[in-house]
Amino acid sequence: MALIRFFPENSRIKFLNARRVTLAVAALIMTGSIICLAAFGLNFGIDFRGGTLIEIETDGPADLPELRSRLGALDLGEVTLQEFGAPNDILINIQRQDGDAEAQQEAIERVKSEIDDVVVNYRRTEFVGPKVGAELREAGTLATLLALLGIAVYVWFRFEWQFAAAALLALVHDVIATIGFFTVTQIEFNLATLAAVLTIAGYSINDTVVIFDRVRESARKYKKLPISEVLNKALNDTLSRTLMTSLTTLLALFSLYFFGGEVIRGFTAGLIWGIVIGTFSSVGVAVPLLYYMGVKSEPVDKQEEGRTKAQDGVPQV
Repeated sequence: MALIRFFPENSRIKFLNARRVTLAVAALIMTGSIICLAAFGLNFGIDFRGGTLIEIETDGPADLPELRSRLGALDLGEVTLQEFGAPNDILINIQRQDGDAEAQQEAIERVKSEIDDVVVNYRRTEFVGPKVGAELREAGTLATLLALLGIAVYVWFRFEWQFAAAALLALVHDVIATIGFFTVTQIEFNLATLAAVLTIAGYSINDTVVIFDRVRESARKYKKLPISEVLNKALNDTLSRTLMTSLTTLLALFSLYFFGGEVIRGFTAGLIWGIVIGTFSSVGVAVPLLYYMGVKSEPVDKQEEGRTKAQDGVPQV
């Protein structure tokens, strides 16, 4: 059965010729993400900032301005309301009240008594203390850093230090760009979206390792070729696989985004962005970084080199 390909089998796209452009775009994305994070910050969910969350179902489309006015009059501090997938499904976020659990419960009862006349169902009520929220933020940050470090160590042992450094920098780019996405869109950043960040790192490194493996194989076959040509060949050989994997994954994610419900929409949106940015970094960041880090072709036996070139249709010199 013939393989599905987006490009001819012997494509010769000169990816490395655009290395300055792709690295400049990557640097611009990272810089913009860091600036947006410093200026606007993440929209932390209740998992990280603490407080009370109440999900309600109203009798018909909710009048959000009226509900905000009524709850604002309770003097409970910051209270935010937002639709949660449907006009009659509303999320109410209440900042943590001064005092112990009894103070939080009292605030919940005051809110319920105020809006009982428009609510037909209280779907859930959750409370997270500030200490737990702070611990979750610290644990999430540590998990992300350890994941990146573990991936770099794995690539180092499997390949060489240049590969590990390039892979790590590409992953840092992906993580920062994804955090920038959540900062710009102000999608709620909670434990689910943190899982999306870690999932993106795993997806991206899988794509990068496939390309790196072909780089190593090509470097062993064509030791007389300039390293830029070796890198271009590796990218061309894996291009159809890279695009096919990304596009099929995106098809599934778009289905989840539109039909999976509001609960996982933020998680799915982050993954969609991450797949796009991860594919870009594997091709446009990781491999160009290898070039600048001085990775070299490996010497091979002359007879084996001639045989492999003949098999691949490369004229012998």
